[in-house]
Amino acid sequence: MSIKPKLSLFDLTMIVVSLVIGMGIFRTPVEVAQKSILPEIFFLAWTLGAIVSLFGALTFAEIGSRYPVAGGFYRIFSYCYHPAFAFMVNWMTLISNAASTAIVAIIGAEYINPLLIPGLEGDLAVRITTVSAIILLYGINMLGIKMSARVLNVLMIIKISLVVLLIMAVFFAPPVPSPAPSAVVLFSEAGWKSFWLCFVPVFFTYGGYQQTMNFGSDVPHAARTMPRAIFLGIAVILFLYLLVNFSYFQVLGFDGLKNSKALAADMAGVMMGEYAYKITAVLMFLSVMAYVNASILSNPRVYYAMAEDGVLPAIFKKVNERTQVQEFSVTVFVGFMIVTLFLSSSFSSVLTYVMFFDSIALASAAAALFVLRHRAKKEGDPPGIYKMKGYPWMPAIFILIYTLVNISVMVSSPRASAIGFLLFVSGLPLYFLLKKLIEKKT
Repeated sequence: MSIKPKLSLFDLTMIVVSLVIGMGIFRTPVEVAQKSILPEIFFLAWTLGAIVSLFGALTFAEIGSRYPVAGGFYRIFSYCYHPAFAFMVNWMTLISNAASTAIVAIIGAEYINPLLIPGLEGDLAVRITTVSAIILLYGINMLGIKMSARVLNVLMIIKISLVVLLIMAVFFAPPVPSPAPSAVVLFSEAGWKSFWLCFVPVFFTYGGYQQTMNFGSDVPHAARTMPRAIFLGIAVILFLYLLVNFSYFQVLGFDGLKNSKALAADMAGVMMGEYAYKITAVLMFLSVMAYVNASILSNPRVYYAMAEDGVLPAIFKKVNERTQVQEFSVTVFVGFMIVTLFLSSSFSSVLTYVMFFDSIALASAAAALFVLRHRAKKEGDPPGIYKMKGYPWMPAIFILIYTLVNISVMVSSPRASAIGFLLFVSGLPLYFLLKKLIEKKT
């Protein structure tokens, strides 16, 4: 059974926003501040991230417009390069997505647990809450893609409200004095190294919009709807991110930002005093659930594309005609999430692995636009597509920056990068093994 279009422009725009605004903006600014030796470097890193992310969003908007299919983030590699490379990129991306989603869910549970189970503490209690929340979202997703999108819209409004609340804190507290800028330090070797190290947490926080390509078959008039949703979503994200980072800096000061243990609670405390933690805990938990729900919506669409290419069993592309849910694929992805809950380590270590894979995947996916444009010279452009005006410079800059992100990960975490590379390469023999097994059954 094929996928039918059920999502509106608003639905897809909210999916874009929810795929990007996970827990990152409530946590990674602390890591960026710790790596920045000056406030100017902190803001320069976030500004560069905004510009590069806009370039990436426009690039993926055109790719999605030219090739609007289910599981587009897998399909683009298969179509422009080779199915084996598509499998190598996506099998590790899906596992890392499950791991990062599980870690984000744990952070949300850590906020809400003292309110839900005040007498029970420790990792086991947090994981019980996390698993319960994931199972609840799993049940909602099984009711239908439209129901899931409606729940996501409500959760995203709550999440955006939380970000706006944190931005408003700047009006409730006097600005904290910061050290005077020093051009000597800013342009020194230490300054450039500091700026370089900010790449990983900044681009992790901005990432996620590329998964919108997975919904090419879920929206009517995808060639027109997808670019609009990506552009609107990324505009909202960039605006909120830059404002909330300015608010963090103004309210807590640079040193306070570096040393914050619960960033959202610290900010809310400026406005609400003793009630800050309880209000923030509820909002943070619901915000995290929006990200988890979007991940459950998006990732199974990649399984669908891989099954259509014959590298996963046909059951992965089975769609419930009434609900438009890939019941088996959703179950498998949620299963991956629950398993990684009990195997995952710290947020920082997972971030390193995720960015190693994401930087390879994003740079390769963006390069596919050059392949599509080259083919269009011979075959002609499809009618009604979106064509970015900054081609070829915008995608080229995007690819260059994400190549530097990958180098940054390899330099700062050589062991994690080596393990990641071995896992990535191991996808090649796994691809041929699965292909052979599936061919024998058919």
